[in-house]
Amino acid sequence: MDWIDEGIVLNVSKHGENDALLECMTSAHGRHRGFVKSGMSKRQKAILQPGNLLKLSWRSRIEENLGHFRVDPIHSPLGGILSNRATLNCLSAIVSVYGSTLPERETHPELYLALQAYINLLEEEGHGLAILGAGIVKLEAGILSALGYGLNLEECAATGVKDDLIYVSPKSAQAVSKAAGDPYKAKMLPLPTFLLENPANPITHKETLNGLTLTGYFLDRYIWAVYKKGQPSARERVIHQLGQQMRENKTVGEGQT
Repeated sequence: MDWIDEGIVLNVSKHGENDALLECMTSAHGRHRGFVKSGMSKRQKAILQPGNLLKLSWRSRIEENLGHFRVDPIHSPLGGILSNRATLNCLSAIVSVYGSTLPERETHPELYLALQAYINLLEEEGHGLAILGAGIVKLEAGILSALGYGLNLEECAATGVKDDLIYVSPKSAQAVSKAAGDPYKAKMLPLPTFLLENPANPITHKETLNGLTLTGYFLDRYIWAVYKKGQPSARERVIHQLGQQMRENKTVGEGQT
């Protein structure tokens, strides 16, 4: 068995003395793993960094085996990412989320393209952590949808109205309006407006944190808890950094009043 594809590096680990076990999100073959001969050499390690886009040639005598990759670099975004802690944390978070949620070898070309677009966003200058974190939320919502656990944000679960949707029911994963949800506010999940079709408000740190709470709840319920995995530590770092920036911004605002 063999195939040629392109893929984005999610993770790499040492195998044996100098080989590597590579995990990629591929365009046509889903999340896929394979060995790379001499993958821990100085030259290969530079190529096999998370976020890098590679040309992949995979071969195995038996399809079910891990097989071996031959890799060639296509593009590395790291020059525009490594110097900024926020973009680096976001990159680490999203590749960890992909690696910890998607079934191996299950094809999801739309999720591959979404990941590629998000990494392009990380390369661009001028995007704050609130916007970059919101991008993670949107990708996570896409993962939930692709795996059959999609959020239903079209109308209120209780009344059917399409306006003033500010909650999500943790039971049904469906939006709930303010009027219907307020009596049960303590049990509801917050719905950030940037997940709605026509968002009315700018993306804030609080909105992004609400979004990560929302998608994190369902990822944990359907995937991480089921397979006894915790939330990726890189994702926790993004949440911590968002909270830290929000507190700092609040302190600055209070100092100016």
